[in-house]
Amino acid sequence: MKADQLAATGAALANEAARFASFGWMRGTSGNLSAVLSRDPLRLAVTASGKDKGDLTPADIVVVDATGRHPPDSTGQYPPARPSAEAALHTRIVRLTGAGAVVHVHTLASVIAGRRWPDGLQLAGLEMLKGIGVPATGEAVTIPVVTNSQDMAELGDRVEATWNSRVPAVVVADHGLYAWGSDLLQARHHTEVVEWLLELAVALA
Repeated sequence: MKADQLAATGAALANEAARFASFGWMRGTSGNLSAVLSRDPLRLAVTASGKDKGDLTPADIVVVDATGRHPPDSTGQYPPARPSAEAALHTRIVRLTGAGAVVHVHTLASVIAGRRWPDGLQLAGLEMLKGIGVPATGEAVTIPVVTNSQDMAELGDRVEATWNSRVPAVVVADHGLYAWGSDLLQARHHTEVVEWLLELAVALA
Protein backbone atom coordinates (compact mmCIF):
# COMPACT_ATOMS: atom_id res chain seq x y z
CA MET A 1 0.00 0.00 0.00
CA LYS A 2 1.47 3.32 -1.05
CA ALA A 3 1.99 6.02 1.55
CA ASP A 4 0.50 8.69 -0.71
CA GLN A 5 -2.69 6.64 -1.16
CA LEU A 6 -3.04 6.27 2.58
CA ALA A 7 -2.39 9.96 3.18
CA ALA A 8 -4.94 11.00 0.54
CA THR A 9 -7.56 8.65 1.97
CA GLY A 10 -6.85 9.90 5.48
CA ALA A 11 -7.28 13.49 4.36
CA ALA A 12 -10.56 12.66 2.62
CA LEU A 13 -11.91 10.85 5.70
CA ALA A 14 -10.88 13.76 7.93
CA ASN A 15 -12.68 16.23 5.66
CA GLU A 16 -15.86 14.17 5.60
CA ALA A 17 -15.76 13.68 9.37
CA ALA A 18 -15.42 17.43 9.90
CA ARG A 19 -18.41 18.02 7.63
CA PHE A 20 -20.64 15.60 9.56
CA ALA A 21 -19.38 16.89 12.91
CA SER A 22 -20.36 20.41 11.87
CA PHE A 23 -23.96 19.17 11.51
CA GLY A 24 -23.91 17.83 15.08
CA TRP A 25 -24.08 14.26 13.78
CA MET A 26 -20.82 13.10 15.42
CA ARG A 27 -20.93 14.63 18.88
CA GLY A 28 -18.13 13.99 21.32
CA THR A 29 -16.02 11.29 19.74
CA SER A 30 -19.00 9.36 18.33
CA GLY A 31 -19.36 8.02 14.81
CA ASN A 32 -16.88 6.60 12.36
CA LEU A 33 -16.07 6.51 8.67
CA SER A 34 -14.21 4.13 6.41
CA ALA A 35 -13.00 3.84 2.84
CA VAL A 36 -11.79 0.82 0.90
CA LEU A 37 -8.08 0.81 0.13
CA SER A 38 -7.96 -2.57 -1.60
CA ARG A 39 -10.34 -5.44 -2.33
CA ASP A 40 -7.96 -8.38 -2.51
CA PRO A 41 -6.93 -8.55 0.21
CA LEU A 42 -9.65 -6.40 1.70
CA ARG A 43 -8.21 -3.41 3.50
CA LEU A 44 -10.15 -0.43 4.85
CA ALA A 45 -8.98 2.88 6.24
CA VAL A 46 -11.11 3.53 9.34
CA THR A 47 -11.20 6.56 11.59
CA ALA A 48 -9.37 5.97 14.87
CA SER A 49 -11.26 5.38 18.10
CA GLY A 50 -11.60 8.09 20.75
CA LYS A 51 -10.92 11.04 18.44
CA ASP A 52 -13.02 14.15 18.04
CA LYS A 53 -14.34 13.78 14.51
CA GLY A 54 -14.25 17.52 13.97
CA ASP A 55 -10.50 17.64 14.52
CA LEU A 56 -9.15 14.60 12.69
CA THR A 57 -5.92 14.78 10.71
CA PRO A 58 -4.89 12.54 7.81
CA ALA A 59 -2.90 10.49 10.32
CA ASP A 60 -5.96 9.69 12.46
CA ILE A 61 -6.91 6.55 10.58
CA VAL A 62 -6.14 2.87 11.06
CA VAL A 63 -5.92 0.23 8.34
CA VAL A 64 -8.01 -2.86 9.08
CA ASP A 65 -8.40 -6.22 7.38
CA ALA A 66 -11.57 -8.12 6.47
CA THR A 67 -12.23 -8.92 10.13
CA GLY A 68 -12.02 -5.29 11.22
CA ARG A 69 -8.70 -5.80 12.99
CA HIS A 70 -5.56 -3.83 12.24
CA PRO A 71 -2.82 -6.23 11.11
CA PRO A 72 0.74 -5.71 12.36
CA ASP A 73 3.29 -4.06 10.11
CA SER A 74 6.29 -5.80 8.61
CA THR A 75 8.10 -5.63 11.96
CA GLY A 76 5.20 -7.23 13.82
CA GLN A 77 4.26 -3.97 15.52
CA TYR A 78 0.74 -2.55 15.76
CA PRO A 79 0.01 1.15 15.21
CA PRO A 80 -0.56 3.23 18.36
CA ALA A 81 -4.07 4.26 17.29
CA ARG A 82 -6.98 1.86 17.66
CA PRO A 83 -9.66 1.44 14.97
CA SER A 84 -13.26 2.08 15.85
CA ALA A 85 -14.86 -0.76 17.79
CA GLU A 86 -17.34 -0.95 14.92
CA ALA A 87 -14.73 -1.47 12.21
CA ALA A 88 -15.86 -5.08 11.82
CA LEU A 89 -19.33 -3.90 10.88
CA HIS A 90 -17.84 -1.59 8.26
CA THR A 91 -16.01 -4.51 6.68
CA ARG A 92 -19.17 -6.63 6.83
CA ILE A 93 -21.16 -3.92 5.04
CA VAL A 94 -18.45 -3.55 2.40
CA ARG A 95 -18.39 -7.29 1.76
CA LEU A 96 -22.20 -7.48 1.68
CA THR A 97 -22.90 -4.47 -0.51
CA GLY A 98 -19.73 -3.92 -2.53
CA ALA A 99 -19.54 -0.38 -1.14
CA GLY A 100 -16.38 1.67 -1.38
CA ALA A 101 -17.06 3.77 1.72
CA VAL A 102 -19.22 3.59 4.86
CA VAL A 103 -20.43 6.41 7.11
CA HIS A 104 -21.79 5.95 10.63
CA VAL A 105 -23.37 8.94 12.37
CA HIS A 106 -25.25 9.32 15.64
CA THR A 107 -28.21 11.48 14.70
CA LEU A 108 -31.21 12.19 16.88
CA ALA A 109 -33.64 11.45 14.05
CA SER A 110 -32.19 7.99 13.47
CA VAL A 111 -32.55 7.06 17.14
CA ILE A 112 -36.12 8.34 17.28
CA ALA A 113 -36.98 6.57 14.02
CA GLY A 114 -35.50 3.32 15.30
CA ARG A 115 -37.81 3.45 18.31
CA ARG A 116 -40.87 4.54 16.36
CA TRP A 117 -40.54 2.09 13.47
CA PRO A 118 -38.69 -0.97 14.83
CA ASP A 119 -39.77 -3.05 11.82
CA GLY A 120 -38.48 -0.52 9.31
CA LEU A 121 -39.65 2.81 7.92
CA GLN A 122 -41.60 2.66 4.63
CA LEU A 123 -41.39 5.71 2.38
CA ALA A 124 -42.89 6.66 -0.96
CA GLY A 125 -43.85 9.69 -3.01
CA LEU A 126 -40.96 11.90 -2.00
CA GLU A 127 -38.73 13.73 -4.44
CA MET A 128 -35.76 13.26 -2.12
CA LEU A 129 -35.91 9.48 -2.64
CA LYS A 130 -34.24 10.08 -5.99
CA GLY A 131 -31.09 10.87 -4.00
CA ILE A 132 -30.76 7.16 -3.18
CA GLY A 133 -31.81 5.96 -6.63
CA VAL A 134 -35.51 5.38 -5.90
CA PRO A 135 -38.21 6.95 -8.11
CA ALA A 136 -40.14 9.81 -6.55
CA THR A 137 -43.44 8.15 -7.50
CA GLY A 138 -44.69 4.64 -8.08
CA GLU A 139 -42.42 2.78 -5.70
CA ALA A 140 -42.22 2.37 -1.94
CA VAL A 141 -39.04 1.39 -0.13
CA THR A 142 -38.29 0.51 3.46
CA ILE A 143 -35.32 1.80 5.41
CA PRO A 144 -34.32 -1.24 7.49
CA VAL A 145 -34.10 -1.01 11.27
CA VAL A 146 -32.16 -3.53 13.35
CA THR A 147 -31.75 -3.90 17.10
CA ASN A 148 -28.38 -2.92 18.49
CA SER A 149 -25.68 -5.24 19.78
CA GLN A 150 -22.16 -4.76 21.12
CA ASP A 151 -21.20 -7.95 19.29
CA MET A 152 -20.29 -6.84 15.77
CA ALA A 153 -20.75 -10.33 14.32
CA GLU A 154 -24.28 -10.48 15.72
CA LEU A 155 -25.03 -6.95 14.55
CA GLY A 156 -23.64 -7.77 11.13
CA ASP A 157 -25.94 -10.80 10.91
CA ARG A 158 -28.92 -8.55 11.67
CA VAL A 159 -27.88 -6.04 9.02
CA GLU A 160 -27.45 -8.80 6.45
CA ALA A 161 -30.82 -10.36 7.31
CA THR A 162 -32.66 -7.07 6.69
CA TRP A 163 -30.49 -5.71 3.89
CA ASN A 164 -32.48 -4.02 1.16
CA SER A 165 -30.37 -3.53 -1.95
CA ARG A 166 -32.58 -0.58 -2.93
CA VAL A 167 -31.63 1.38 0.20
CA PRO A 168 -27.95 2.13 0.91
CA ALA A 169 -28.50 2.55 4.64
CA VAL A 170 -29.66 0.91 7.84
CA VAL A 171 -30.81 2.31 11.17
CA VAL A 172 -29.42 0.63 14.27
CA ALA A 173 -32.01 1.18 16.99
CA ASP A 174 -30.92 3.30 19.97
CA HIS A 175 -27.61 3.88 18.20
CA GLY A 176 -27.53 5.65 14.85
CA LEU A 177 -27.41 5.47 11.08
CA TYR A 178 -25.09 3.58 8.75
CA ALA A 179 -25.00 4.58 5.09
CA TRP A 180 -22.68 3.67 2.25
CA GLY A 181 -21.81 4.34 -1.36
CA SER A 182 -19.41 3.51 -4.13
CA ASP A 183 -17.01 6.15 -2.78
CA LEU A 184 -16.88 8.73 -0.01
CA LEU A 185 -18.79 11.35 -1.99
CA GLN A 186 -21.68 9.01 -2.73
CA ALA A 187 -21.65 7.75 0.86
CA ARG A 188 -21.91 11.39 2.00
CA HIS A 189 -24.86 12.04 -0.29
CA HIS A 190 -26.65 8.88 0.80
CA THR A 191 -26.10 9.75 4.46
CA GLU A 192 -27.48 13.25 4.01
CA VAL A 193 -30.47 12.10 1.96
CA VAL A 194 -31.46 9.28 4.31
CA GLU A 195 -31.04 11.55 7.34
CA TRP A 196 -33.34 14.10 5.67
CA LEU A 197 -35.93 11.37 5.07
CA LEU A 198 -35.70 10.27 8.71
CA GLU A 199 -36.05 13.85 9.95
CA LEU A 200 -39.13 14.33 7.78
CA ALA A 201 -40.75 11.11 9.00
CA VAL A 202 -40.10 12.02 12.63
CA ALA A 203 -41.46 15.55 12.14
CA LEU A 204 -44.67 14.25 10.55
CA ALA A 205 -45.28 11.39 12.99
